Amino acid sequence: MSLPTILDVAEVRAVRRVSPSFVRVELGADSFAELGPDGPILDQRIKLVFPGVGGRLPVIEPTEDWYGAWLAVPEDERGSMRTYTIRDIVGEGVDTRMVVDIVVHDPGEHGESSGPGNDWARAATVGDRVLVLAPRRGHVYGGIEWQPGDATDLLIVADETAVPAVYGVLRDLPAGAHGTAYLEVPGTDDVLDDVVGPAGVEVVWLPRDGAERGAAIVDRVLERLDRTADAHAARLAHEAGVDDAEPVEDDGEDLVWETPVFSGAGEEVADATATAVDGPYAGLYAWIAGESRLVTGLRRRLVKDLGIDRRQVAFMGYWREGVAMKG
Repeated sequence: MSLPTILDVAEVRAVRRVSPSFVRVELGADSFAELGPDGPILDQRIKLVFPGVGGRLPVIEPTEDWYGAWLAVPEDERGSMRTYTIRDIVGEGVDTRMVVDIVVHDPGEHGESSGPGNDWARAATVGDRVLVLAPRRGHVYGGIEWQPGDATDLLIVADETAVPAVYGVLRDLPAGAHGTAYLEVPGTDDVLDDVVGPAGVEVVWLPRDGAERGAAIVDRVLERLDRTADAHAARLAHEAGVDDAEPVEDDGEDLVWETPVFSGAGEEVADATATAVDGPYAGLYAWIAGESRLVTGLRRRLVKDLGIDRRQVAFMGYWREGVAMKG
């Protein structure tokens, strides 16, 4: 049975540690000849299921209710499912490979497990296998949140877990794009030279190097938005009055996933572009992804404190510090 998505066992074709915090894995399977969305990859998410007890992968019935089929497998046999981003797709035909960067860290001082994805990636070798759920060309899959519409000022904010998604977004931007990407990573050695965008998009790396998570990135983003507002005020001094955008009421303090076309609270959202508002941040589109508390806190600063229209902000909590994420 051919599913509208690819659900297949893939084999590690290549693996290397590209920095202290990133392991790059190339996965291959014959079915990958049909791998990919019907357009740019951007921040395309996929699912990986890692082997369970005894190193065995679960056998999932090829039905459209793949998730229910996976849950039906006994817990000690179903392995662990985690969400990642496709960094790239290389090759063609049956030699097509999906490139995935997995963030890793050393286990605790007593050697205890530090999560299935981390443990698997740190030990991965050519020939290892993993179960993959990914888009099949010609079918609706979802999992892409980058939707800037006709925005003219792009603001990208990410921690290390979202760096692979940012790589795809920057690669697929039009040549005339303008904006800034702020990327926070654990250390200076985690700066990846190939994460670049068009000439008009500045990429700013912010290694923590032991500093508090999120401190530098929040400061730099707010400084950048202050400069945007100052430039707007200067323009208004030479033009007829243009009112600043009024802050919108925000009920999303506890949300961890919301975009201009999707509300994590289940609210209806207008299909509006980022330039549908006036004020100092007209034309802005902010895409924020990473640790949940970081992205929700920064989103509040943008929407509540600065009055940026919530339709201009996409924020995704990829993970939460101290909590073992599933699925």
